[in-house]
Amino acid sequence: MSTQLRFYTHPMSRARITRWMLEETGLPYEEVVLEYGTTMKAPEFLAINPMGKVPALLHNGVAITENAAICLHLADLVPELGLLPPPGTPERGACYRWMLFASPLEFFITARRHGSIAPSMESGYGNEADLLRTLEGAVAGKRFLVGDRFTVADLYLSAFIGYYIQIGELEPRPVFQDYAMAHSQRPACQRATAHDEGLLKPKAEPPVNAAH
Repeated sequence: MSTQLRFYTHPMSRARITRWMLEETGLPYEEVVLEYGTTMKAPEFLAINPMGKVPALLHNGVAITENAAICLHLADLVPELGLLPPPGTPERGACYRWMLFASPLEFFITARRHGSIAPSMESGYGNEADLLRTLEGAVAGKRFLVGDRFTVADLYLSAFIGYYIQIGELEPRPVFQDYAMAHSQRPACQRATAHDEGLLKPKAEPPVNAAH
C-alpha cells in the first residue's frame, strides 16, 4: 500500500519542525497551509485536529497530531535511514527520552515568559537550574544525542534550542549554539527553512495593464 501524507502547516508555527522531518525522510507529501483564526478553526480542520492547531498529518487518512508524535512516526516509516535506533534497544529509549524532554523545556520557557512559573514540586518542568543543567549535559561535547549518528532526537531538540536562542529565551551558551548550528546546516533543514521562508513572502501583485 502506498504511503499518502498530507501535512497541515503554517510557516510561523512549530510545524516547521515537522517539515524538517518530512524533508529528512524524503517521502512525498501534500501540503495544506492554514491561517490562524480562520481555516485553522474551520470545521473541516477541527475534524482532523479538534485543538485547531498545526502541525497535523494525515497518513492514509488517519490523523496524527503533536510534533513529537508526528516526527517519531515519520522516523518509523523510513527505518532504512536510521532516524530511530531499532525497537527495543536502549538507544531507542534514549531517543524517546530526549524527544519528550523538549516538552517540559518548552512549558518552562513559556511559563517564564509570562511570569507564571509553578512551584518546582508541582510542575512537570521542575526548576530552571535543573532543566538547563540537564540540557547542557545532554549536548556538551557531542554532535549527537544518542550513539554516533543523527537521529530524530537531534532534529527535535536542536530545533527547539535554535529557536529559543533566536528569540532570546535561551542563553546563547557556546555549547547550545555549537550543537544547534551543526544540525541546522543539514540539507533537509535548509530545504525546509527555505520553503517556509518562501511561504512568508508576499505574493507578487499582478502586473498593471497599461492599455485602455
